[in-house]
Amino acid sequence: MDLSKKIINWYKNNYRNLPWRNTKNPYWILVSEFMLQQTKVSQVIKYYYSFIKEFPNLEKLAQANEKDVLKKWEGLGYYSRARNLHSFAKELIKKKMSFQKSMKV
Repeated sequence: MDLSKKIINWYKNNYRNLPWRNTKNPYWILVSEFMLQQTKVSQVIKYYYSFIKEFPNLEKLAQANEKDVLKKWEGLGYYSRARNLHSFAKELIKKKMSFQKSMKV
């Protein structure tokens, strides 16, 4: 059996039903990726829905002030991840706005 089949079989036998696997929303998946860095899955699940509820999309996260983002992240540790996610959201929205503005010309 080749390696890819072994991995697929392992996954079928060991996968966990995780909230970010049940969405195709790239923002929600992005949030999970930032949260999961150096943090146990069980810990992330406790904070994931609350964070998504507070900041349901990239625009809401970009508009939030850092203090509110860090408060919602509280308990996950490694606060640089929250700052980086927030900064990333602001940069993407800025580029989106710039692109939309250039398309109106």
